[in-house]
Amino acid sequence: MYNNILVPVAVDHGSQLDDVIALARKLRAEGGSITVLTVAEAIPPYVAQYLAADQEAQTREAIRTDLAGDLRDAPDVEIRVVTGHAGITIVDYAETHDIDCIVMQSHRPGLKDYFLGSTAARVVRHAPCSVHVLR
Repeated sequence: MYNNILVPVAVDHGSQLDDVIALARKLRAEGGSITVLTVAEAIPPYVAQYLAADQEAQTREAIRTDLAGDLRDAPDVEIRVVTGHAGITIVDYAETHDIDCIVMQSHRPGLKDYFLGSTAARVVRHAPCSVHVLR
């Protein structure tokens, strides 16, 4: 069993959330925690100059509000929304927050994933802890 479980989800998570939360609950030790993390991509500077100064903060808050609505029946789950590159930021978050297990959904790889690699593949390769991937 794991004490601190991280559940990274995409902004367009769709129906995957219920399955990964259910698995995280099965793997959680008594008294353990589950954190749902969404990584919003940073706005490039050449675009940001045309947007409101607090646009990234507004975007993170909108994502958090959407997740809170989806997780309204899950009071045992903490929500975090950060800015960065998904694969790198998930691993960094796990390292700095004493995460001992990551539970995440993977999609069927497309052609671009074979050249660039998927987020799940990057997390599996670099995570400092156990990783459970649902497909």
